[in-house]
Amino acid sequence: MALQAGDVFGRYELVSWLGRGGMAETWRAQLVGDAGVTKPVLIKKVLPEYADDEAFISMFISEARISATLSHGNVAQVFDFGRVDGEYFLAMEFVDGQPLHRVLKRAMKSGLAALPVPLAVFIAMEMCRGLHYAHTRTNGSGKPLGIVHRDISPDNVLVGYEGQVKIVDFGIAKAQLLRGFKTAPGVVKGKYLFFSPEQARGEDVDARSDVWATGVVLYELLCGKLPVEGPPHVVMMRVEHGEIPAPNLLRPDLPKELNDIVMKALTPDRNQRFESSHAFGDALAGFLYSNFPRFSAMTVANLLRVLFRSDLAQEGRELSVPGSFLEEMKSWQGPAAPEAPVAPLSEERLQPRKVPAGLSRWRVQALGVGGLLTVGACFWLVMEPLSPPPQAVAPPAIPIQPHSRPSPADSEPSPEPAGTSAPQDKEADEVSGMAKYVHEASDKEQIEAAIDMANLCKEKYPSNPECADLLRIALSKSAISRLERQPGGNLPRARINGSRVPLAVNMGTNMPIQELQARVSTLNQQGKTMGALALAQTCVERAPSAYECHLMLGVLYGKLMAFEKSKKHYERFLGLAPPDHPKRARVAQIVDSVSKTPSATDTPR
Repeated sequence: MALQAGDVFGRYELVSWLGRGGMAETWRAQLVGDAGVTKPVLIKKVLPEYADDEAFISMFISEARISATLSHGNVAQVFDFGRVDGEYFLAMEFVDGQPLHRVLKRAMKSGLAALPVPLAVFIAMEMCRGLHYAHTRTNGSGKPLGIVHRDISPDNVLVGYEGQVKIVDFGIAKAQLLRGFKTAPGVVKGKYLFFSPEQARGEDVDARSDVWATGVVLYELLCGKLPVEGPPHVVMMRVEHGEIPAPNLLRPDLPKELNDIVMKALTPDRNQRFESSHAFGDALAGFLYSNFPRFSAMTVANLLRVLFRSDLAQEGRELSVPGSFLEEMKSWQGPAAPEAPVAPLSEERLQPRKVPAGLSRWRVQALGVGGLLTVGACFWLVMEPLSPPPQAVAPPAIPIQPHSRPSPADSEPSPEPAGTSAPQDKEADEVSGMAKYVHEASDKEQIEAAIDMANLCKEKYPSNPECADLLRIALSKSAISRLERQPGGNLPRARINGSRVPLAVNMGTNMPIQELQARVSTLNQQGKTMGALALAQTCVERAPSAYECHLMLGVLYGKLMAFEKSKKHYERFLGLAPPDHPKRARVAQIVDSVSKTPSATDTPR
């Protein structure tokens, strides 16, 4: 029978259910002692499906024993470990506050682009203190225990209403990740976003892996987004090559000293990183107190009390906040932070990016607001079947990468067990990232990798039509490659309206250019820009003299604000299209407009 609030669980009385993660469910509870003395605790109970897994339980017990020995102000302490009715559990310190990922999300909902610099630095500094304590723990004989958290992320950091910062789940991190990574990938969904390069490669990790993950957390607190996002293959490849945009590209007001500290923590070569969490924390402390000498934990406490005032009110609580802090908080609020481009894998790589309502500072400096909006609007109006007229002065945001972590109380789903459907917007982002990977792998003739990623998309989201499109695209590349390796392997051509035009190979069938063009238009109107782009690129690659293919690419690259690429294909269209083509004059006007805007490049310099 399922547990309910008020039930007795061993020595504890369950107060309220808090959530369910990949391997455990959590309850707020209280230890009931003699004479009515109670102590609040958090119960983390292993899910029933893991109860009979002897290897996993053995590892869980071993790690729990270690975590129970940790006692530090920045580590949530484990008080008790045992089994009730055959179910293993941990009883740990109850932190009166919120998980860090909820703090960041609520701050951004309140109008902050990210956390203010001193708050973000303080939280990361406190994390470093707790991590260093754990990393340097020894047994009774003085032998290092070799504790590494392995799962540092905002989910596993608690921030209290009194300003305390505590790391949780030291005891289960290794058990959870080893189990999940080998046999149940859904258990660690999203965790790879915080993996160090060596962890992503499956190598043995040491304390410097936690330094990396703390650097990722600090980056997200400062910039409002992760340094690298996308499907696992893409993230791990970029991390391995150090393709991480500096945080001051996303937050130009960031002091150079702090930018350098973050980037040192995120050095792919662990030998070049901070040698310990202590060294990382000291660097952060030096920056914090030299620039904000009067900063204290009460600033963090006041921020939480303001952000979660409604939650506290529902519990019948009201925690005081000084008026001076409310005035200071108003000065923090402003337009969303600009978003930097994803670091390129190659010079020719497409870099779609989201453009907030307040345009990126580097974009405004390079182009001028008027020039950008004029050029952007022009691209939208070239081909009516492909793209509708602009809804606002700037092209809409194009999400290309997933950002996954649950926030139950902020209208996000609770941490999901393996096999649960992802939210719709998260699915769209992840599919777009997969589409980008398929496109890049296909461009490099890495057909097997493209097909693997397309199959992964199809398996993960079987009802998503864009995944089916990706698989068709990847298989088309494979079919075309085989065809071209045959003697005389030219692509077949067909006669349409009196002219011979090339055909695209698609799932073993021949698709005329006009049919492909209609398919691209449909995908684009459905918002599946990356799928449309991949089809249009296939068209150009297989039929480089087909001017309609270049016109499609010109429109799509323009939509993604890759202006130089768009201009290139528009110019190719002008060179190939007949003089009386109805779009010629409009395309020529756009090319002329782009040419007069000298800094309209794909990437900022």
